[in-house]
Amino acid sequence: MGRKRKGRDISGWLVIDKPAGMTSTAVVNKVRWALEAKKAGHAGTLDPEATGVLAVALGEATKTVPFITDALKAYRFVVRLGQATNTDDAEGEVIAESDVRPTDEQIKDALGGFLGDIMQVPPKFSAVKIDGERAYKLARDGDEDFEIAARPLWVEELVMTDRPDADHVELEMTCGKGGYVRSIARDLGAALGCHGHVLHLRRIWSGPFEAEDGLTLDQVIEMERTPALDEHLLPLEEGLADLPEVKTTEQGAAKMRNGNPGIVFANDVEYGDECWASLNGEAVAVGVFKAGELHPSRVFVRG
Repeated sequence: MGRKRKGRDISGWLVIDKPAGMTSTAVVNKVRWALEAKKAGHAGTLDPEATGVLAVALGEATKTVPFITDALKAYRFVVRLGQATNTDDAEGEVIAESDVRPTDEQIKDALGGFLGDIMQVPPKFSAVKIDGERAYKLARDGDEDFEIAARPLWVEELVMTDRPDADHVELEMTCGKGGYVRSIARDLGAALGCHGHVLHLRRIWSGPFEAEDGLTLDQVIEMERTPALDEHLLPLEEGLADLPEVKTTEQGAAKMRNGNPGIVFANDVEYGDECWASLNGEAVAVGVFKAGELHPSRVFVRG
């Protein structure tokens, strides 16, 4: 018989403005401890040295994480031109250098090649699995003779926002799921013939969550295990912001909570659409709309 997990049955989202120098997992563990929560997860890893929005899901909100990871997100980052590193960021060793420095116009022209549906090769120092092993482990062990397959990425926007000097350019990117900013910096440097790596990286928003609305970790620590921290929790429904909402009845909710189709009332939803059903403003289930009913794929149970 499995050991019962200790903690509170709380559900919702806590938006953190992640500091540099911590892994995303370490931040989640700190939040879970501070809230005494049974269950917690996050919607999209940030590199340890990256800052910005890290949306932490608690309890039943963890079931909505895929909808945030699939949502658009935006990054502000600085690329160091003239140097390539083995990690594609400032934490790695410089492996190539160039005296070439592109003009502003050359940079702007090159950015156009990274818009829309592109294929991107993740960095070798990443969590991508190669034959069951994490790529970063293979790279750290000195086994860099491996290839990572390119994977698709949707880039909605990529613009230059500042050029403080010849060696640096500040960019902002809006993209879909699975984007590696470090790969963008690496590939942009290659396209410009000068090499490049990420110097600073900040995620400014992810789906409905914005870094400027997040708590710092110092604030979390200051309020840990007090009702004051609970007041910053956002409802789990925030994770469903990109899905249409339909209403249900007590009877429909009871059926859906048992995994069965339940009656819903919808205006702007078509047959086969994914949506979420609510009862008195609270999410009951996510599923597919078919002929006046929602066929649930995820059910929310709150004590």
